[in-house]
Amino acid sequence: MRRRLISSTLAVVLVVIAVFGLSLVLVESRTIESSARDGVESEAVRLVGIVENRILAGESIDAQGLDRQIAADRYAVVRVPGHPQVTLGARPAGKVITSTQRGDHGESVTVEQSHSTVSRDIGRNVLVILAVALLAVLAAVGLAVWQARRLASPLSDLAATAERLGSGDPRPRHRRYGVPELDRIADVLDSSAERIGRMLTAERRLASDASHQLRTPLTALSMRLEEIIATDDQETVKEEASIALGQVERLTDVVQRLLTNARDPRTGSAVYFDLDEVIKQQVEEWRPAYQNEGRSIVRSGTPGLRAVGTPGAVAQVLATLIENSLMHGAGTVALRTRVTGNQAVVEVTDAGRGVPPDLGARVFERTVSGRNSTGLGLALARDLAEADGGRLELLQQRPPVFALFLAREMQAPPPREDVVS
Repeated sequence: MRRRLISSTLAVVLVVIAVFGLSLVLVESRTIESSARDGVESEAVRLVGIVENRILAGESIDAQGLDRQIAADRYAVVRVPGHPQVTLGARPAGKVITSTQRGDHGESVTVEQSHSTVSRDIGRNVLVILAVALLAVLAAVGLAVWQARRLASPLSDLAATAERLGSGDPRPRHRRYGVPELDRIADVLDSSAERIGRMLTAERRLASDASHQLRTPLTALSMRLEEIIATDDQETVKEEASIALGQVERLTDVVQRLLTNARDPRTGSAVYFDLDEVIKQQVEEWRPAYQNEGRSIVRSGTPGLRAVGTPGAVAQVLATLIENSLMHGAGTVALRTRVTGNQAVVEVTDAGRGVPPDLGARVFERTVSGRNSTGLGLALARDLAEADGGRLELLQQRPPVFALFLAREMQAPPPREDVVS
């Protein structure tokens, strides 16, 4: 590319020099020659006037008085009737420029100048034009080299950026080159790099979220299948299989929810649902795991609440809180429902040490964990809650009290009684 730019620029300059240089040489040559002819003619007219004045004054016409009236590089012949011919200067050899002028008394003056003087002036001007043309060519070559570097280097840099982008490094360069077209390409590459970076981040986040969110449902499903294998009672098998099918449906819902959030985190599928039913389902699913640990899980609070949200997402949020209490908490885990304003609240608490003071609300941030866990569960749970217009908060650090706030279906005030199971 550099060679083509230099060659094309140099070709344009040479064409311009050839066209305008030759024209300038022709014009200058004709101007110099015309000026020389005008000078010779003017010299002849002037000498005729001097001779005529001498004739009128009765003075003698000889070389002694006229030799100072002619230029050194010219030759003149003065002819006056009744007087001898007078010659002035040295007669030039070769081609000459000549002019003859006649006066009113029959006198005539012929002035000659060697054409070599004109040729010398023309040659001098041609040398000046050639020197200027050479300087123009050198300047054009320098400009072409500079321009080629200015264009080729950014193009090489943009090619390296595109290659780096294709190799999986989506970091934008944010480099600009002062050339609008190249800067536009750099803008497009940087925008593409940012989009690819966001896509890669979303894919990595989806993989991480999926591995974390699917672990709990798969563990519960595995426990149900083990119960089925371990028993010969047909009624128990049917009951466990029915629960396992429900868990598979919720697992499918979790996968769909993860995919939906990966495409657009703001997309929700909120509906009115029976909050007690979701809580009851979670308590029944997690009770065997708590019994294995010698612990219990209970529910209480305001019954009959209908909330707005995605049942599968709410179940996943509660499962995350229950699993955290199983892994990091102690004693009985309590799920309590209550009403505050136009919101239904589900509180999950246990008798454990709670959230370390240095974490506080940061416990919902990704990769933040105080118990050697992944730090993803609570962050994902908050994302799921917010996707349906709810929110997940830490109301108390010790003992820990997590609260899921959901919009509730407005209806007649529910009875104020607690149920415990």
